[in-house]
Amino acid sequence: MEERIRISETKQFKVVLPSTLNNHDTLFGGIALQWMDEVAYITATRFTRKKMVTVSAEKARFLLPVQSGTLVEIIGKVVKIGNAKLQIWVEIFVEEMYAENRQKAVEGLFTFAAINESLKPVALGYAKYSEELY
Repeated sequence: MEERIRISETKQFKVVLPSTLNNHDTLFGGIALQWMDEVAYITATRFTRKKMVTVSAEKARFLLPVQSGTLVEIIGKVVKIGNAKLQIWVEIFVEEMYAENRQKAVEGLFTFAAINESLKPVALGYAKYSEELY
């Protein structure tokens, strides 16, 4: 199980462009959450190899403003496996393009459920591993 969790970890890089900014010239929170949900979805799908849907996004914390012209890395990792739901912890790290500075800017917990072709929930098949992993 630990190996499955390790290989499903997902990393994605983005450039913070003017089109992603709010009126304070920092990354719009909704864009950050969209990027996080996308990485969480990919992580959940890679882990289960099932059709997954977002159930909730919670505990999102914006720790630092993300400026235009910076790079961000979005990392998703499975942290809890239940019978029907899977939780993914997602972090956004911000890096200056031309300096070695790297800091965590955003973090949050995303819950996913597997569904069938009729869009009905299905068991994940990992009931004996139902535990928190963080």
